[in-house]
Amino acid sequence: MAPHALLLAAALVAAEPAAPSLQEQVRAAERAFAQSMADRDHAAFSRHLADDAIFLGRRALRGKAEVAEAWKGFFEGPRAPFSWEPERVEVNDAGTLGISTGPVRDETGKQTGTFNSIWRREKDGKWRIVFDNGCNCVPPPPPRPSPPPAP
Repeated sequence: MAPHALLLAAALVAAEPAAPSLQEQVRAAERAFAQSMADRDHAAFSRHLADDAIFLGRRALRGKAEVAEAWKGFFEGPRAPFSWEPERVEVNDAGTLGISTGPVRDETGKQTGTFNSIWRREKDGKWRIVFDNGCNCVPPPPPRPSPPPAP
């Protein structure tokens, strides 16, 4: 009977879904953050901000309250003025800080810039943004292939 119990226990362990990796947790947090803009949900946007968040722009916005207030205008109207999505995500070995970066797109889907967000895993286990910086620079297109050499 003991071998059957062992097999049953092994099957149950194998059937449990694996916890998402830290990188996937940060990716999911960034996607949820971006979705708050698409959903026009300023309260959800604000919940992703760390109390000591700093957003860089024309000037530095310091603290959750100042960032949330400054971004309120982006949530007015039925359509989001821009969107973003993570392309690359990394997490430090301690599992406490992560970075996500990717394109920013206008209403038509055209890339207009890039973003970089630094996330911190808080005591409650949730990832929140501590630093954010956007760039209105669009990466250059890939180089064109060289013409074949003349014979």
